[in-house]
Amino acid sequence: MYRNHLRIATTEGIPATIFSTLLSGPFLTGFLLYLGATAGQIGLVIALTTLVNVGQVIVAFLIQRLHKRKWVLILSVFLHRVLWGATGLVPFIFDKELWVPAFIVLYISAFVANAVIGVVWASLIGDIVPGRLRGRYFGIRNTILNALGSVTLFVGGFLLDKYPGGQGFLILYIIVWICVVMNVVIFLFYPDAPFERSAETKFVPMLRKPLYDRLFMKATWFLAFWLLLQTLVVPLYSYVMLEVLHVSYSITSIMTVVQTIFMMISFYFWGNMNARFSNKTLLYWTLPFIAASCIAWSLNAIIPVVLALLIIHMLLGIGVGGFNQLSFNFIIGDTPKNDRPMFIAVYSAITGLTSFIGPLVGGKIFEWIEPLPRWVQVFGFQTAVGLLLLGLAVTIGRKVLKNPSLHQL
Repeated sequence: MYRNHLRIATTEGIPATIFSTLLSGPFLTGFLLYLGATAGQIGLVIALTTLVNVGQVIVAFLIQRLHKRKWVLILSVFLHRVLWGATGLVPFIFDKELWVPAFIVLYISAFVANAVIGVVWASLIGDIVPGRLRGRYFGIRNTILNALGSVTLFVGGFLLDKYPGGQGFLILYIIVWICVVMNVVIFLFYPDAPFERSAETKFVPMLRKPLYDRLFMKATWFLAFWLLLQTLVVPLYSYVMLEVLHVSYSITSIMTVVQTIFMMISFYFWGNMNARFSNKTLLYWTLPFIAASCIAWSLNAIIPVVLALLIIHMLLGIGVGGFNQLSFNFIIGDTPKNDRPMFIAVYSAITGLTSFIGPLVGGKIFEWIEPLPRWVQVFGFQTAVGLLLLGLAVTIGRKVLKNPSLHQL
């Protein structure tokens, strides 16, 4: 039976991958530039998706009152997908001066619903996937979906170059809406595993469990600070390519495809390694790749831009692919089953807050350094952040993440 459940979870990811790819990354940056957004506004939009995760602490408490999670998940999925897809209607409904504010309102509304999805889906999928298969299953699932994401990136970039401006984005949003409908329908077939609720019934004692778990909190605070530095620059890679280096949508999309291909390779590698090493140890090994990706922007000073961008995105794919997969495995595999929703929520709230601050500050910094010599925007800022990340990884990261796993379930 569980094999059928895993097939449904993988199938559901297919339309979700297509529409989320077309609504994020270089396409999100491109659409915001089309709407007239500044670097600071782009940073704000990117940051908003993680700020709402702070509310997951309340969600984790409220879902303890449920016996079944499926219909709460379906309602949240419906609201998130519809509101996110509705951002494509902004140029048709609002006056031009309201395009960016209207987009932000719809976007943050969508990701409020996504905050609910984050807790409910992670807790449900953690119960659906047997513990012994988690590393391998998520490695295979992520490989399949990111292969599809690579194709989607290539096709989307081709369409925007062939049909520039509003016409190209209209085509992308038509594809998005088809996938939104498919995704919601497939969620109707999701299994609803029995929910083992926490022994605590009051909010404060329930919240106290993750907060008093010393090893969990040390890892969470370290990863939160890491994400604060990482998100100063990584979410704005597309902005630098499109607005500073003035490369085409096709080249930008190809770079994201390269990143995705290396993410796919890393998913398989990290998934297999997960059978031999703990989530935290492997998380530590991903950090130098992310730092090296930021430092590699300095290659723009000595080699052709396209070659430098290829190296940057190869390193980023390996690092971020492993980081995302292993941090997810960490919060569903290294935490107590009955209290898992609150552990997930605390992790998401803390990392969500720092991941909100990062792009917001990063976007403002890119605005502040615009009058400075061009090399500062092209690689100076990114390289400085990369060196800070590398230093953080080999000092504090080594101490925090190379400890034994928290809970072996």
